[in-house]
Amino acid sequence: MIVTNDLEVRVGARTLLQAPGHHLRVQPGDRIGLVGRNGAGKTTTMRILAGETQPYGGSVSSSGDIGYLPQDSREGDIEISARDRVLSARGLDRIRSSMDRQQEIMETATEPNRRDAAIRKYSRLEERYHQLGGYEANAEAAQICENLGLPARILDQPLKTLSGGQRRRVELAQILFAASGGMGKSQTTLLLDEPTNHLDADSIVWLRGFLEKHDGGLVVISHDVSLLKAVCNKVWFLDAVRGEADVYNMNFERYQQARATDEARRRRERANAEKKASALKQQAERLGAKATKAKAAKQMAARAERMMSSLDEVRQADRVAHISFPEPAPCGKTPLNAKGLMKMYGSLEVFAGVDLAIDRGSRVVVLGFNGAGKTTLLKLLAGVERSDGEGGIVTGHGLRIGYFAQEHDTLDPEATVWENAVNACPDAGEQDLRGVLGAFMLSGEQLEQHAGTLSGGEKTRLALACLVSSQANVLLLDEPTNNLDPISREQVLDAIRTYTGAVVLVTHDPGAVKALEPERVIVLPDGTEDLWSEDYLELVELA
Repeated sequence: MIVTNDLEVRVGARTLLQAPGHHLRVQPGDRIGLVGRNGAGKTTTMRILAGETQPYGGSVSSSGDIGYLPQDSREGDIEISARDRVLSARGLDRIRSSMDRQQEIMETATEPNRRDAAIRKYSRLEERYHQLGGYEANAEAAQICENLGLPARILDQPLKTLSGGQRRRVELAQILFAASGGMGKSQTTLLLDEPTNHLDADSIVWLRGFLEKHDGGLVVISHDVSLLKAVCNKVWFLDAVRGEADVYNMNFERYQQARATDEARRRRERANAEKKASALKQQAERLGAKATKAKAAKQMAARAERMMSSLDEVRQADRVAHISFPEPAPCGKTPLNAKGLMKMYGSLEVFAGVDLAIDRGSRVVVLGFNGAGKTTLLKLLAGVERSDGEGGIVTGHGLRIGYFAQEHDTLDPEATVWENAVNACPDAGEQDLRGVLGAFMLSGEQLEQHAGTLSGGEKTRLALACLVSSQANVLLLDEPTNNLDPISREQVLDAIRTYTGAVVLVTHDPGAVKALEPERVIVLPDGTEDLWSEDYLELVELA
């Protein structure tokens, strides 16, 4: 259970949310959709509820276990296996590790006393492991992982060998494993920030079913409207205009209808009040011309002001980011050529022998199952990582690369928004750069905000803004529509449609592929190159 008391949320000098009293409360059985436009404070509020950061004002009290999935998942020790990371949710990984150590001593010890001590300790550990349902839990954890698109073959791999999407699935699996309690019943409060990122269609369907059956509390941030409709029985709407949270004790569909009705009511009331206030002011101006009527005129003017100030604030139309990609600099016929690219993690081969020629203005989509190396391939093309083996990148005449990283790796979280933009575009003039950031809805005091404190959608907009002044003629885009609200997503899709340079795209979003209208497809890990056809579209969601 989580209860807020006089909660006030700020970022810098901006007040994002004021929730007086115990306005926001999460109880067992509550399945709450936390919604609002990008930058309204959803992710910041979720961090506060999880105890990851303190509110500007007020307090948050909680009882019971909390499972928190942030947008940028914490990886912990990346040397441990994916299986042990999931099992750590119930402390089973430590017991398993101790059992393995005692097993090794039992097999190698030459001294009888040391071997006997190891046998006794192993027996105690095994009994404890059994009491905690360890053997059944191992199978349960593996089943959760499989349902989230993590096949059994990767569970014993170290986390450092997994892709960003796979690591995030492991983090989600760990949280759900802890919340399942072995029987699918738990009072754990789940706080999930964009849990469907990197999930394929089948995994999203399974996750919906899991969350619908969850007995504990749930707060979820998601731009997946179908998930919110299927799961939520309450909605918290963070209104960026008023800096308040509206609580709707209803499902998501009824909330949408109620909010539309509420906004229509406010607009009608304001229109009527403005008409009456205007009439009063006109009458006050006429009376004010006569000295004997001056007092009455002032009273009428004051009444008009009170009439307007007593109204609820009307939501203005949300600002929309004007997202566009750069005008590409001139370049040769083939600005980027990759030959024999290979990537290994220890003895594990991710892919090998990948050839890819990026001609001027070409449009390529990279497909493959999660973990096939799609993100890694873009990192190699961007020069962020080096190819193993003899292969490498051949740079053509005039090449300028613009790289959008899935996990916003191109941003410095400790630097401000403005510092990140200057570092990305050192040749851009100050006014031009401020204009670009403003078009992406980043301006004013927000320019002095550290990038690490931005919401996922704001980070996406900042990373895209940093591309605009680059004059890139080859864009490498890794999941560019993640974390965006529907309006911003459409802006990105329009930018992809109209960009005249070359694009290499990695995405789970079929809409992004349709906007790209790709000519070619690269399927990993085999590196097979083919002409694009609509038959590949199904693989986009499943990848």
